[in-house]
Amino acid sequence: MTEHLTIDGNTLAYDVTGDGPLVVLAHGIGDSRHSYRFLAPGLAAAGYRVANVDIRGCGDSSLGWNGYSRTDIAGDLVAVVRRLGGPAVVIGQSISGGAATIAAATAPELITGLIELAPFTRKQAFDFSGLLRVKRFRAGYSRLAMTLVLGSLPSWKKYLDLAMPVKPADWDIELARIDAKLSEPGRMKALQAMCKANPGDAGAQLANVRCPVLIIEGSADPDWADPHAEGRRILADLPEGLGELAVIEGAGHYPHTQMPDDVMALALPFLARTAARA
Repeated sequence: MTEHLTIDGNTLAYDVTGDGPLVVLAHGIGDSRHSYRFLAPGLAAAGYRVANVDIRGCGDSSLGWNGYSRTDIAGDLVAVVRRLGGPAVVIGQSISGGAATIAAATAPELITGLIELAPFTRKQAFDFSGLLRVKRFRAGYSRLAMTLVLGSLPSWKKYLDLAMPVKPADWDIELARIDAKLSEPGRMKALQAMCKANPGDAGAQLANVRCPVLIIEGSADPDWADPHAEGRRILADLPEGLGELAVIEGAGHYPHTQMPDDVMALALPFLARTAARA
């Protein structure tokens, strides 16, 4: 059953399944809580209470928010954790990885651990060399640029095709779901606003995080010329000893959708440690 949380006149939609320590799931731009359709049941079966959130402007959550930055999304995630009693481990993908960082830094009493999947958690420098050297990165950059500038849904779907080199069996159905949702008035505008949001607000909070952090990158992620290097940079900005990095070979920007078993194998030992801290 979908529940709703009202924040400043807007609503967040989320599902809660399972019993045990709380784990909050937050997806990336242009997506919905359905992104975690493979991971959420496994986490619930493993003994966790799983809150799967549609971030602001996405899925069944409302439009019309005042902002779509990582700081804004972080505030929503903290509100969900408070609503559900907390504390929680937050699993955030892409923009929500950065939001999870801010949530942990600003509400340390509520966030006991972070798993960041292909996160945009640092201010990004223009990588001209990477664009020249890496075809995958160059193609992803151009498709994202067309989406950002023109609000082009076909360009976004072409980006997704590249960002998900390993397709789940239900991909045709899922792509149709994404197409239908982003065709709703205002949904693409929210996606564009998130694309424009500078991840520097998350990067500025990395040094303030006090809980353990697991970064999971995909080796074939088109959002970076070198995803492994991006993960190392995030670890370097965290307090020493808090972070660990795993790279899933062959995964793109959506490892939890493409290779959920690999993500679960990494997540469960981390959750066992961080849930004990709660």
